[in-house]
Amino acid sequence: MSVLILCGVLIAMCHPTGAAVDFAHDVIPLLSRLGCNGSACHGKVEGQNGFKLSVFANNPENDFLAIRKESRGRRVSATAPENSLLLRKISGEVGHGGGIRAAKGSAGYNLLRDWIKGGLPYRIEGRPKLLSVKITPPQRLMSFGAQLRLKVLAEFSDGTTRDVTWLSVFHSNDTGMAKVLEDGVVTVGNTIGQTSVMARYQGKVSVFQAIVPRPGAAVKSPGLPVNNLIDGLVDRQLKRLNIAPSGLADDATFLRRVYLDIIGKIPTATEAKEFGESTAKNKRGKLVETLLARAEFADYWALIWSDLLRVDRLKLGHENAHRYFQWIHGSFTANKPLDKLARELLTAEGPLTEQPAGYFYRATTNAGEMAAMTSQVFLGVRITCAECHQHPYDRWTQQDYHGLRGFFQQVSTKPAAGGLALLAEGNPVIKHPRTGVVIQPYVLGATMPESPPKGDRRHVFANWMTAPENPWFARNLSNRVWAHFLGRGLVMPVDDLRETNPPSNPELLDALAAHLLKNTYNLKAMIRLITSSRTYQLSSMPNETNKLDEQNFSRALFRRLPAEVLMDAVCDATGIDEKFDGVPRGYRAVQLWDSQVQHYFLKLFGRPARVTVCECERVAGATISQALHLMNSPNIQHKLAHERGHVKRLAERYDDDGELVENLYLTFFSRKPSSAELANAIEHLGSRRFKRRQAAEDLAWSMLNSLEFIFNH
Repeated sequence: MSVLILCGVLIAMCHPTGAAVDFAHDVIPLLSRLGCNGSACHGKVEGQNGFKLSVFANNPENDFLAIRKESRGRRVSATAPENSLLLRKISGEVGHGGGIRAAKGSAGYNLLRDWIKGGLPYRIEGRPKLLSVKITPPQRLMSFGAQLRLKVLAEFSDGTTRDVTWLSVFHSNDTGMAKVLEDGVVTVGNTIGQTSVMARYQGKVSVFQAIVPRPGAAVKSPGLPVNNLIDGLVDRQLKRLNIAPSGLADDATFLRRVYLDIIGKIPTATEAKEFGESTAKNKRGKLVETLLARAEFADYWALIWSDLLRVDRLKLGHENAHRYFQWIHGSFTANKPLDKLARELLTAEGPLTEQPAGYFYRATTNAGEMAAMTSQVFLGVRITCAECHQHPYDRWTQQDYHGLRGFFQQVSTKPAAGGLALLAEGNPVIKHPRTGVVIQPYVLGATMPESPPKGDRRHVFANWMTAPENPWFARNLSNRVWAHFLGRGLVMPVDDLRETNPPSNPELLDALAAHLLKNTYNLKAMIRLITSSRTYQLSSMPNETNKLDEQNFSRALFRRLPAEVLMDAVCDATGIDEKFDGVPRGYRAVQLWDSQVQHYFLKLFGRPARVTVCECERVAGATISQALHLMNSPNIQHKLAHERGHVKRLAERYDDDGELVENLYLTFFSRKPSSAELANAIEHLGSRRFKRRQAAEDLAWSMLNSLEFIFNH
């Protein structure tokens, strides 16, 4: 038994076999804990100073040989353990670029010394198998600046439990909210919400969640309505965090928000005026139904999913990419259930002219990439890094990656009459790239079977993926839709669902997934639920309790309009459309199926190239270049001053300055001006009486450059 004293706390650390220490069970975790096999140290491709380890210990056998036999065996000396170069380096006796990683006499130093002294065994037979690790406490309510020491317990097959905190690797999901030291001490920052800290030991992971409420007196309930299940679950979270939600958004704000979110365009001045003056019962719900029935709904959602499913002309070819897009567009026109869409895509077979969903498999010809794309899009599980090594922040191994890859190894395309045909044939054998052991196809979280499934393996995978009990499919889709409407997911990033990245409101994500299942994956039903909630309809105006909250949906978040939506908004507000290269006049930016159409505005505002399925390809942030373009673009000035544009038409139609201003506000902001805004605008127009149209253009220009126009709020 060795003893470690940390900050005055005595921690006992026993090896399950007493003094016996081996490489596989003891040394590998220590090297990971010390960071020796990280990508910034000896784990990088070329190693460091002539010493290379496999990144995150993905090849422990080679690591063992590198330490024991490379450099003529001078790194370790069983006859004189303390003279071993390995010990002298990590203890600082000899110069070491990584500094002192384990001081002489420390637990880590002693473990390595005991291993060397014991004959450097790779594995001692009879050691109990590691079953799981558990971090304690799993959750804690913490105040600003508070500290907490975490403990990691490992459970073994012989029924024993061991404290492995000192051998575990810790990682914070949000260092701004909580920092964690190597010894597992968590320090909370000054941000309201919740965050997670992960502990990893020998490939097993566990998570601690810190909940940080707003300090001060308990808030009083604002008495806002609870419209559906969403509001009750959000309210419960806000109460726990001592936050009061903002008030409800007014009709004009809701109108513009729901137009942008459902059909990707701003309402016309007439639509805005009619909705504002309407006294119809449940007019917000009726508006949603109207928007769901409009043709623009399919246009916008086909664009969103074309990004995810990689409708890429450069990769697929012009005609093929268009057919693929038409299939996606038709699916949303028909409101095809999302599980059916996924199943048709995954199991497509035959001539691609007849089965255009199969072009998904032409985005790459690599079976591993097919598996990774499918997993990230439909499950929200990122497995790409497990192709080479253990996932650093999840439980997935190389075997898991190649087991999933096995479902797509049969897929190929061959020339046929009229074009290419997609086939799934043969019984390909997959072997572990390092060990050469045969890996049978198996789904994530399952045990590898003894033999592969018969026939087209993709059907087995599709059945598992869309089954009600699948732990990721419905949750991933729910999280994606929620993020679209609320500005951030319950899990962030939205395509990174993992045990070590828990949702900010687990109960709400479960409820949304259950609703999606109950309604047979009906996207429109999910949209009705979200948009009818009070949570979605909250104002973006913060109050004293929620001004620092951006993750618990206590208020609406400002979201910069996507590139295509903003381009269309500029065209709609000015009344002058945009001509895009290679397509007839009259096409809206949202309707562009080809992401490679050259257009400076769309590129500047973050349109994705569709070379990956990651949500991160679409840039949503605001930049100085974007602001300068909106202020100085000759194209935008041309639209504002156009002879057939809205500004000229309104200036000629309304002789009264007040009416002109009101209609400009309805056109650009979907609302009427406040009394102060009206007075300022009338004063501006009056000051340039002999250049009234130019004065109106300047007013419109300032409105187009405002945050209210550029952002959805």
